[in-house]
Amino acid sequence: MDLSIVVPLLNEHESLPILVERLHKVIGELGLAYEVILVDDGSTDGSWPVIRSLTEADARVKGIRFGRNYGKSPALNEGFRAAQGRVVITMDADLQDDPDEIPALYHMIVNDGFDLVSGWKKKRYDPLTKTLPTKLFNWTTRRVSGVMLHDFNCGLKAYRGEVVKSIEVFGEMHRYIPFIAKKEGFRKIGEKVVKHHPRQYGHTKFGFDRFINGFLDLLTITFVFRFGRKPMHFFGAVGTFMFVVGFLSAAWVVGEKLWHLYVLHQLAPKVSDQGLFFVALTAMVIGVQLFTMGFVAELVSRSAPERNHYRVKERLGV
Repeated sequence: MDLSIVVPLLNEHESLPILVERLHKVIGELGLAYEVILVDDGSTDGSWPVIRSLTEADARVKGIRFGRNYGKSPALNEGFRAAQGRVVITMDADLQDDPDEIPALYHMIVNDGFDLVSGWKKKRYDPLTKTLPTKLFNWTTRRVSGVMLHDFNCGLKAYRGEVVKSIEVFGEMHRYIPFIAKKEGFRKIGEKVVKHHPRQYGHTKFGFDRFINGFLDLLTITFVFRFGRKPMHFFGAVGTFMFVVGFLSAAWVVGEKLWHLYVLHQLAPKVSDQGLFFVALTAMVIGVQLFTMGFVAELVSRSAPERNHYRVKERLGV
């Protein structure tokens, strides 16, 4: 199969028939073998009956229904698992993403050799309360991830089929798919300016909590990719540093008292009266706890079923 379109959705029953009709028109003109996978993320507005009627009308339309609302990342992950195309394109169901962008995105993957192409909604039709946090979020993500994209959260993206089969998207990590792909070795990541249309039906799912969660997820994914297989490198290093600082501080306090008593022959304050001594004890206790946490994390990591799962790109004579 040439192309898979994965559409995660939540309460978009009004826009679905229009979207599918436009997809059939645009992709039909390309002459490609394709499928449209609609992933219903626990809709409560009658989206599933609409999806059922669309699948009955055309076998190229397929539907996946969650038992409840899990979020966009699980919906995308399930769609990726089901996709059979050598190129996979994701888009939102609210008609703000333009199906007319599909041919150019497809050719960028097939002809230009990109692993992933992300849309950039340069001109947006969103309220200021959404666009300003998005700009700050994108700026921060660029600096942390090293992936120089303008719009990480754009739902319109194109992938080589191998990319979506090699990554796992969970939690709210859909914002960082380009970062995840880069960490998995897919480094040819491009960007294309795409049209953005005002929302016609329903209401936005964006809230301020998603903005906060986005930054927390960025910290999580950075930590997981760097220390997920070697947690002791983080906890052990920080724990050792804390313990050494605490030990040296305690030694300084005790040494200072002994110096006053046996060298200067002067009375010195009690060790237990000095605040630095308790700071030192606290640092040593925290250091030991972090070091122990590192050991436990290593045991958990060694027991994980994917501990020796790696993406093998090629084999010769094996």
